[in-house]
Amino acid sequence: MSIPRLKSYLSIFATVLVLGQAVTAQAVELPDFTQLVEQASPAVVNISTTQKLPDRKVSSEQMPDLEGLPPMLREFFERGMPQQPRSPRGDRQREAQSLGSGFIISSDGYILTNNHVIADADEILVRLADRSELKAKLIGTDQRSDVALLKIEGKDLPVLKLGKSRDLKPGQWVVAIGSPFGFDHTVTQGIVSAIGRSLPNENYVPFIQTDVAINPGNSGGPLFNLAGEVVGINSQIYTRSGGFMGVSFAIPIDVAMDVSNQLKSGGKVSRGWLGVVIQEVSKDLAESFGLDKPAGALVAQIQDDGPAAKGGLQVGDVILSMNGQPIVMSADLPHLVGALKAGSKADLEVIREGKRKNVELTVGAIPEEGKELEAMPKSSVERSSNRLGVSVVELTDEQKKAYDLKGGVVIKEVQDGPAALIGLQPGDVITHLNNQAIGSAKEFTDIAKALPKNRSVSMRVLRQGRASFITFKLAE
Repeated sequence: MSIPRLKSYLSIFATVLVLGQAVTAQAVELPDFTQLVEQASPAVVNISTTQKLPDRKVSSEQMPDLEGLPPMLREFFERGMPQQPRSPRGDRQREAQSLGSGFIISSDGYILTNNHVIADADEILVRLADRSELKAKLIGTDQRSDVALLKIEGKDLPVLKLGKSRDLKPGQWVVAIGSPFGFDHTVTQGIVSAIGRSLPNENYVPFIQTDVAINPGNSGGPLFNLAGEVVGINSQIYTRSGGFMGVSFAIPIDVAMDVSNQLKSGGKVSRGWLGVVIQEVSKDLAESFGLDKPAGALVAQIQDDGPAAKGGLQVGDVILSMNGQPIVMSADLPHLVGALKAGSKADLEVIREGKRKNVELTVGAIPEEGKELEAMPKSSVERSSNRLGVSVVELTDEQKKAYDLKGGVVIKEVQDGPAALIGLQPGDVITHLNNQAIGSAKEFTDIAKALPKNRSVSMRVLRQGRASFITFKLAE
C-alpha cells in the first residue's frame, strides 16, 4: 500500500473516531428521568368514575342463547358478557365508567384533574400509588378551562412540586405520568412543541403543545419539567386514528392553579370579558386596513352595552396590544382578557382608520350565556350593484333594532361575480365596505362604484347574527 493511500485511510479513520466520540458525548447528555419518576410517582393518582344511567329492562331476546353449547364455549361466552347489577324492581341497572389521572397538590388531599374526566359522575374513586382506594368529593369544576378540583380524606399525603408554565420554551424536555388504558404510573417523555396554542372552542387556555405520548386515561395527569415540577395538566390530543399521533396538549399549571384557587375559595371561576367578536388578521385584511403586516385581533362585532361598547371600542378596530402585551395572533386576546378580574382596567392599542389610538376600558365579568341576535324579517325595496354581483335591500327599522345597527344592507340575490366567488349568500347583512360604514343602499352602491382595482378590499358581513370581515380583489 502506498504511503499517500495509507495517510488517506488514517485520516478517514480519525474522522470516524471523532464523530463516534461526539455521538457518544451527545448520548451521555440525554436526560435520565429515573429520579424524577421515583420522586413524583407517589403523588400521581388513578381516577375512575361511575355514572348511573336510567334503568331499562333486558329482554330474553337481547341475551344470546347459550343452551346446547359445549361447556367450555358456554363458559367462555358467559365470562365475556357484561354482568349488570339488578335494581330493586328486578330491572338491570346500567353504569357508565370512565378512567383518567390526577395528582395531589396538598398534603391534606386536594387533587387536580380534568373536568371531562369526572363530568356527570355519580361516584369518583381515587386509587393511590399504594393501591389503596378512596372516594373523592368534587369541590368544583370549570368547563371552560377543563379543570376540576377534588378532595380526598387524608393527611401527610405525597405532594407534587408546582413549577411556572410561563417559563417554558419550545424544545425543552417534558415528562408525563398517568394511566393510559388503565396502566397506572406509565411514564412517557418528549419535548415542548409550542406554547400559547389556541384550540377550537377553547378560547381561554393558552395550551402547551408537546409530542409526549398521551392516550385515553392520561387525561388529568401531570406534565413535568426536568426539575420535577408540574408545568401542565395533560388534557387532549389531535388525532385521525383515535390514538396518539405526536400532537398533545396540556393546560398550563399557572392557569390551572388560578382556577383551582377560585374553585376552592368560591366554588366558581370569574373571568374578564370585553363583549366583542374578533377574528384573525390575514395578509389581505392587513392590506385593506393599511397595516404593515398581519397581526392583532380585528373587532368584527361588539355586544350592545358590553364593556367594549362602553369603553369606546369600534367595529373595524385592530387591537395590537393590551396592557403592553402584544397581540400577535387574535387568539392571544381572549387569554389575556380572561386572566383579568372584572373591574380591572385594560389599555388597548388599536389601529382605527389607519391611525394608532389608545382605548382604555373597564373589563366586565363573562356572562353565563351570550345574547343572540334575532332572525331578520324580509324587506321589499330592492337596490342593485352589478359591479359586485349582488342585489341588496335596505334594512327596515325593525331589522336595525334587532341587529342594533344604524345602517347596512341585506343581500337579496347573489349573481355571477366577486360576491359569488367569496361566498356571499342571500340574507347576509353588509355593514362596512372598504372600511366605510354603510348607511343605506345608495351609499353601498356609491362605495362599490369607487372601489380600487387589484388591491385587497374589506367587507364586514353579518350572517346568522355573527359578524366577520372578509376580503376580495376587483380585477381590471
